[in-house]
Amino acid sequence: MMKQNIKLIGLDLDGTLLNSNKVFTEYSRQVIAEAIRQGVIVLPATGRPVCGIPKEIMEFPGIRYALTANGARVLDMKEDQVLYERLMSYEDGKKLLEIFKKYDVFLEAYFDGAGYADMESLKHIDKYMPVAPMARYLSSTRRPVENVYDFFCREHRPTDKIQALFANLEEKEAALKEAKEQVPGIEYTGALFNNIEANAKDARKGIALVKLGEILGIPREQIMACGDGSNDVEMIQEAGFGVAMANAIEPVKQAADYVTLSNDEDGVAKAIEKYVLK
Repeated sequence: MMKQNIKLIGLDLDGTLLNSNKVFTEYSRQVIAEAIRQGVIVLPATGRPVCGIPKEIMEFPGIRYALTANGARVLDMKEDQVLYERLMSYEDGKKLLEIFKKYDVFLEAYFDGAGYADMESLKHIDKYMPVAPMARYLSSTRRPVENVYDFFCREHRPTDKIQALFANLEEKEAALKEAKEQVPGIEYTGALFNNIEANAKDARKGIALVKLGEILGIPREQIMACGDGSNDVEMIQEAGFGVAMANAIEPVKQAADYVTLSNDEDGVAKAIEKYVLK
């Protein structure tokens, strides 16, 4: 396959740009810096809230935009401006929290780019996230509240995203079934093996990435997307050139134009070198 005329690249973070230790490697930095030098717009396209994006990515020279909370919000960080926003209604968010909190679960709600979680759950994060680097990320970036459901009800406004991490996978499947039956019209995904991410129906990475392209005057054909999880499938399909990681789930690989190396082998950087850099 020949070089692609790529002008915009959306990069998932966990399992994609970041390695298994949540490190943005020096090799990847160099390749992305060269892409930016060649005039390509590169941005994180993540399920994380903006407060959860690593500082070294937020402050990377030339990275101006961020797609956060699975496409619920696209930001121009230079101008401190929201370019695109699709939030879940308060009513739907409240119903989902009521369903999820019946289970043994770590719950969080996102408002204005920040993730809020129960103080007590954060103390026992290892129970809900046995992968140490991810557990560290969650505990270091979430804002603790006494009770996330009560906090949500006090806020009484639309939310970026609801996330639930389950201690038991059978409970996760039961909760997902219940949620889909009782709260239809929601985008249900999950980047992790034991989580449910719930967004407004049109808050999707693919829609948001293409919308940013429209704002910047970049057609879909010149957009590249890289990802690994279920919240990346639609982004890989929507982009002109979709790249799946070797560690991606099968639906991502099937949707992709190219399968690169894993996130522990600088797969994103290798794909950019192969198909983007002149």
